[in-house]
Amino acid sequence: MTQAEIKLCSLLLQEHFGEIVEKIGVHLIRTGSQPLRVIAHDTGTSLDQVKKSLCVLIQHNLVTYQVHKRGMVEYEAQCSQVLRMLRYPRYIYTSKTLYNDTGELIVEELLLNGKMTMSAVVKKVADRLTETMEDGKTMDYAEVANTFVRLADTHFVQRCPLVPATEKSDTGSPPPAPILVINEKDMYLVPTLNLIGKGKRRRSFEEEAAGEPKAKRLKHTTDNKEPIPDDGIYWQANLDRFHQHFRDQTIVSAVANRMDQTSSEIVRTMLRMSEITTPSSAPFTQPLSSNEIFRSLPVGYNISKQVLDQYLTLLADDPLEFVGKSGDSGGGMYVINLHKALASLATATLESVVQERFGSRCARIFRLVLQKKHLEQKQVEDFAMIPAKEAKDMLYKMLSENFILLQEIPKTPDHAPSRTFYLYTVNILSAARMLLHRCYKSIANLIERRQFETKENKRLLEKSQRVEAIIASMQATGAEEEQLQEIEEMITAPERQQLETLKRNVNKLDASEIQVDETIFLLESYIESTMKRP
Repeated sequence: MTQAEIKLCSLLLQEHFGEIVEKIGVHLIRTGSQPLRVIAHDTGTSLDQVKKSLCVLIQHNLVTYQVHKRGMVEYEAQCSQVLRMLRYPRYIYTSKTLYNDTGELIVEELLLNGKMTMSAVVKKVADRLTETMEDGKTMDYAEVANTFVRLADTHFVQRCPLVPATEKSDTGSPPPAPILVINEKDMYLVPTLNLIGKGKRRRSFEEEAAGEPKAKRLKHTTDNKEPIPDDGIYWQANLDRFHQHFRDQTIVSAVANRMDQTSSEIVRTMLRMSEITTPSSAPFTQPLSSNEIFRSLPVGYNISKQVLDQYLTLLADDPLEFVGKSGDSGGGMYVINLHKALASLATATLESVVQERFGSRCARIFRLVLQKKHLEQKQVEDFAMIPAKEAKDMLYKMLSENFILLQEIPKTPDHAPSRTFYLYTVNILSAARMLLHRCYKSIANLIERRQFETKENKRLLEKSQRVEAIIASMQATGAEEEQLQEIEEMITAPERQQLETLKRNVNKLDASEIQVDETIFLLESYIESTMKRP
């Protein structure tokens, strides 16, 4: 765990959950698994606050617990899960593009609350959608439930592990902590719910004032509480499935850039056919026959079987080897080599970074060393056709930044420099790790800068929000245009200009965060894929 990762985790926890939860989370990230009382003692936090903080972190899958041999419960922070909070906007936006506003709100609610029952999600989303609709229109619970079922069928949401029934019925002394289990078959099994109803709008202040007292209303709602049909069956967003989708999209766009739109559509079809059957960590997709691919192509693609076979042959013969041929049955069996695709994309990212940081000549040397595997300095000068002094300067510059490595091969056991070969080489894995570390640093700096910008203009932002609230309430009561204009003039022209500059800067920082996170995702996927290879 590097300092850059710990700092980024600290910023994310503070932004989402506040200072106390951040203190507990960062302490666990630094120290590893610890029991409750040790956490309270080391952080100087009251036991009650530590318990509440751990509840929040466990609810959001950021901390796990396990029973120690001595019967003591130890808590451990999951740093990788904390870093995934960077990607929350991307998960929500993906749900919106695939399943419209309903899918977006379902995933948003699950990410905001960590774990929820299906009935609670459906009701909350239906209410939120009804709020945004015109007067007289409402959202049916059944419609939201259908979208939830579609998300479960495509594995974007999954069930949380449960306490087994045998443990519940056991009359003996309870264990120090419940052991949660989940059956693989039931992970995406949606309970049969008969949810009948429509989303409700929140009552306005006037309606509440005119209606019955709040205490009486609360009592009334608790008395009529019906048993929840899916009580105990909790759901969470399946982030690994989202990552699989992001990876597939990256591969498709890479094929489109390298070849053409039809090739990318063929690769998209192959990935879509094997997205549920192929595990996210697999190096290859399931083999698919040419006939199966032809039948599964989108309706709008009117290409003949012969043209498809030509495209598949072209993709299989490509030097990048995104698509490979695994057999000849069924018109030819094809797979997508996911590991090689990620390796090619990670290499392209490294080449791009070298070009941006050191210029096109350095990028030429980097690509040359990458292609030839091992080269002496004289060979680099000759092959790259760059003068000796410049080539030496560029190589040392990249060597100092850890983009290129120097390997010593001695002719004699004494390692005398005159009798030693010095070969330049590129280790993609170590270069990717170094770049990933820099990306973590960059994103932490971006978050800090964004927080600084908003803190500096806090008074102005508060004033702007107050003015907007007054205008909104006056519009609701039917105020005249002159009155509204008078309120708007409370913010002077220089202040308005300052607000515009702040908005532009914050938007730029947000966009930069998302772009850096895309690079982080690509490098993380490549490193994970390489580490899992046999």
